[in-house]
Amino acid sequence: MTNTDKQKIQEILSRGVEDVFVRDHLEKALFSGKVLRIKFGIDPTGPKIHLGRAIPLRKLRALQDLGHQVILIIGDFTARIGDPSDKTEKRPVLTKKQVRDNMKNYKKSLAKIIDIKKAKIVYNSRWLSRLPFEKVIELADSFSVKQMENRRNFKERLERGDEVSLREFLYPLMQGYDSVVVGDYLEIGGFDQLFNLKAGRTIQKHYNMLEQDILTTAMLPGTDGRKMSTSWGNVINITDAPDDMFGKVMSIKDDLMMEYFLLCTGVSLGEMELIKKELSGGKNPRDIKMRLAHEIVSLYHGAKKADSARNSFVSVFQKRDVPEEVVVITAKNGDATAALVESKIVASKSELRRLVSAGAVTHLEAKNKVTDIDYLNKHNGTYKIGSRRFVRIVNG
Repeated sequence: MTNTDKQKIQEILSRGVEDVFVRDHLEKALFSGKVLRIKFGIDPTGPKIHLGRAIPLRKLRALQDLGHQVILIIGDFTARIGDPSDKTEKRPVLTKKQVRDNMKNYKKSLAKIIDIKKAKIVYNSRWLSRLPFEKVIELADSFSVKQMENRRNFKERLERGDEVSLREFLYPLMQGYDSVVVGDYLEIGGFDQLFNLKAGRTIQKHYNMLEQDILTTAMLPGTDGRKMSTSWGNVINITDAPDDMFGKVMSIKDDLMMEYFLLCTGVSLGEMELIKKELSGGKNPRDIKMRLAHEIVSLYHGAKKADSARNSFVSVFQKRDVPEEVVVITAKNGDATAALVESKIVASKSELRRLVSAGAVTHLEAKNKVTDIDYLNKHNGTYKIGSRRFVRIVNG
């Protein structure tokens, strides 16, 4: 039997939730005391899991704590196809090696949220890599080209004259077939996954199976205000070092704070109302954001490390007149210099070299002048570039 506490179930079904399909059916099942099989799929398209992806994972943990069975599907096969959900351009094809490298620390990362010992973890290459082509044809017959063309992001791309690959059409078929294989009762995902999740119902119906219920969670804005996405580099990863995580949270815009409290912390709804009143009553938003950053860092690193990160931030920023909303730059493959140029913090690497030579680049945490441009590629942290530019560099 599972925990059927009404308040806990209602919060799971409402907090940070965009849609529940079919709500009455799911509520009845949750209150019945039966153990439900709950599926969540995650593609290792990058080596890290960010706070946006953590939202549905935290829903899974809440349901797991009630006694339900969590099935984690690591999409080592679907990652190679590339999920087109909410993408404005075609995803690149990943090699087996790239996917394998991305998965190296996935279980360790997932264990920060899910009780791994109680979860069932499977890899969809086990069945999708062996799927005969005649079966793919059979699955494809469940959908029309018109349905695919009407998918919002496909429609926008086609209207612009951009290419949409047939490979991308296959993605929802493969994700839907995952639901047939694992035989889930409920599938959870971000709201951008709704088309794929409903594809699971369509394919389950084709196989005369019970159609899964669906719960979708809200999408989290990234550090630049757009949807948090590894592709855009605007992410806060759950494995980021405490100081980096704290600094990234402090870099978000003030008007996103309450959204982050709702989606990324365990702060109660009642307490959030008090925080809103403090903000409207004139309390300094910086102090509220410090609380938010501390809550998030505590969740993934513990209270002591969150305290240390807060103290470090105060030392670097508040005591040196550094603006709090510092631009966060993600150095992909450790190439910070390229990231600074791409983000237009500097016009070119030549300009950056001139600034370094002139002693105009300072690593604030280390309290020293940068004398070698390659130093930036080796050391994360907050930098003052010239007289007015402040940037926080983190590895992607």
